[in-house]
Amino acid sequence: MAEKQATFGAGCFWCVEAIFDALNGVVEVGPGYAGGHIKNPAYREVCEGRTGHAEVVRIVYDDTLVSFEELLEVFWFVHDPTTLNRQGNDVGEQYRSVIFYHDEEQRKLAEEYKRKLDESGAYENPVVTEISPLTSYFDAEQDHKDYYLNNPEQGYCFAVVRPKLERFKAAFADRLK
Repeated sequence: MAEKQATFGAGCFWCVEAIFDALNGVVEVGPGYAGGHIKNPAYREVCEGRTGHAEVVRIVYDDTLVSFEELLEVFWFVHDPTTLNRQGNDVGEQYRSVIFYHDEEQRKLAEEYKRKLDESGAYENPVVTEISPLTSYFDAEQDHKDYYLNNPEQGYCFAVVRPKLERFKAAFADRLK
């Protein structure tokens, strides 16, 4: 097994974690913060938009079972990459669409995929996904880990996470754990 990492922001990390956690080849998914200007940000600070961080997930994956390109396919499927600093009712730079690449190969693949999406007309508006190097990452507080799994009936989970997860599972049924 060859473990690699990917770091994506696609709105609330509770949604994104639940989705990638169901994907075959993903070993671990953890919520965190990246792209900001302070060390060790707290959830409240990030939610208030005071740190510049995005809510992200760090994905550890077995690249013999799932490729970075397949992770990108899921990433762009599960959120709207054409809305700047917004996913549904979640508004602010902490919810931005972002790929924090770990190496040059990830940067090239992400930029190429983004370019192809724009050229294909897959979206009515241009893709605004930020593609930046991962310079720092901070784990989110422990109570955010496996949030959907531990709180499926919580209001946000029931109304927002569950429908996204169900849509993903229907579209990627052949790639689930």
